[in-house]
Amino acid sequence: MLDTGFFHADPHPGNLIRTPDGKLAILDFGLVTKLTDDQKYGMIEAIAHLIHRDYPEIVKDFVKLDFIPEGVNLEPILPVLAKVFDQALEGGGAKNINFQDLASDLAQITFDYPFRIPPYFALIIRAIGVLEGIALVGNPDFAIVDEAYPYIAQRLLTDESPRLRNALRYTIYGKSGVFDAERFIDVMQAFENFITAAKSGGGENLNGDMAELGLLQRQADISFPRFLPSESQSKQPVQTRAALGFLLSEKGNFFREFLLDEIVKGIDALSREQLVQIMSVLGVRNAAPVFSLVPTVGPFKPAGLLPSITEEDRVILNNVQKILEFLTAGSSISTSSSQGVNVAQVIRELLPVLPGISARVLPELISRLSSRVLARLIRDTFL
Repeated sequence: MLDTGFFHADPHPGNLIRTPDGKLAILDFGLVTKLTDDQKYGMIEAIAHLIHRDYPEIVKDFVKLDFIPEGVNLEPILPVLAKVFDQALEGGGAKNINFQDLASDLAQITFDYPFRIPPYFALIIRAIGVLEGIALVGNPDFAIVDEAYPYIAQRLLTDESPRLRNALRYTIYGKSGVFDAERFIDVMQAFENFITAAKSGGGENLNGDMAELGLLQRQADISFPRFLPSESQSKQPVQTRAALGFLLSEKGNFFREFLLDEIVKGIDALSREQLVQIMSVLGVRNAAPVFSLVPTVGPFKPAGLLPSITEEDRVILNNVQKILEFLTAGSSISTSSSQGVNVAQVIRELLPVLPGISARVLPELISRLSSRVLARLIRDTFL
């Protein structure tokens, strides 16, 4: 439905058959329908808004999806829809919504408000309601949105549509515009579940780049620093989890691009935290920072001249730790240490696959970091 827009609207058990090789075949295409791109994208956008319980945006989504006529006053409908969705989200969030119950509650609204069920969505309700009913017989804990979320995460991460790219940014940042590490991890875990499911089903839906996620090829003819152990010279692929493989791949360009700001914030906060620790060891506390406008030379970073950590910095550092732990967990670059991620080991393992990426990313990273440091330097010195 969300991929091609064309779907079977009557998938009752009599129209489904299991083939000898274990696949599901659909029979009797007497009731089918097709969605427009606007409708497909609109539903994915609505799910992103639903995850954050952004009801004002969901009401606008319903106008785009033809549930509410253009020009209708949305204020009376908003609290009613908010109540319906609050009930639907109770006890597990968006991924545990019972689709049939939600459809029934939405249908009830049509009697009292200028709210309608468009014909295409009536067929979606029929199709998903039947499939959900079949699944609940076999698994009482089945949740249709939870099952669909890995696919939705994959679409958000890989679809080049401007609308879905905006939806991806919204999913991670929410209406507050603040990066949410937990939401980032949630989306990436769902993406990994999609990759795993697709591979276990034969991988027909994966192209070459996607199928190779989790296996990063080392770059040839790289000279490694002398402090790196000899095993880094191995020509074997680096085993990583699919989420990290995606972020370092061509497919991950867009997601990696808008994460650069968070990476810059993390580097900035980490460098200042380390300086604070060093000053504490030396017995220097609450000293006024010494500022300098000398440009970055080699390992020298202007951010190191600011020995102070704000509450925002602590949140950023916590986010960085969570993301590093997630991206390296369960892979050959993870660590069993109770003290957390072994950053040196991560760098040692990933260095052979980074040169091609760093040639594109490093200049932009340095530019953003320099701008951030200089802006704070000017702000804290002159304002």
